[in-house]
Amino acid sequence: MDFFDYITGITIGSIAAEMATELEEPWKPFTATLIYGGVTLLLSVVTNKFPRTRKYLYGMPVVLMDQGKLYRENLKKAKLDLSEFIVMCRQQGYFDLTSIRTAIFEYNGKLTILPVSDQRPATPGDMALSPEQEEIFTELIMDGRILECNLKRMGLDLTWLDKQLKQRGVHSAQDVFLAVCDRNQKLVLYENSGGKDTARLRK
Repeated sequence: MDFFDYITGITIGSIAAEMATELEEPWKPFTATLIYGGVTLLLSVVTNKFPRTRKYLYGMPVVLMDQGKLYRENLKKAKLDLSEFIVMCRQQGYFDLTSIRTAIFEYNGKLTILPVSDQRPATPGDMALSPEQEEIFTELIMDGRILECNLKRMGLDLTWLDKQLKQRGVHSAQDVFLAVCDRNQKLVLYENSGGKDTARLRK
């Protein structure tokens, strides 16, 4: 949600609250809600069909720092002082400004940072490795209840699930707080323990 959407939500909420308390002429705040909502919807349609209009309604990303240079004028455009910029950098884990290659203040109020090459985390590609592609996990058991629709969607059945539970020493699905599985049939489950106040990983 960008700043414009945030303000729109607050305004419509305020008008709706006034409509709920206005007993003599409720049509006035109701009309205002329709007009404001209609204008907001119209602007959304316009920005989707004509992307160039977004910079006039929402603003444009602003480069605050690049190659070791801080741009004072751009900080003023973003309505940020230097201390606020430093705080936003620390919030993303950058306590040393020399480790930042480029910092961009997005139109939604977020700071995007590109670190210098020797400061970014190493990737498998940097080490010429080809790890196996990870898959999204799907919930099969939640709070002791088997989600049969998810089980069928994964191409599995209750027999397979029961076998997996027994291999891990779990007697019943009711003893499982959470069980998830990916398309490679990798099952991860958390078994109830401590009187069901906690759940432990069962491998």
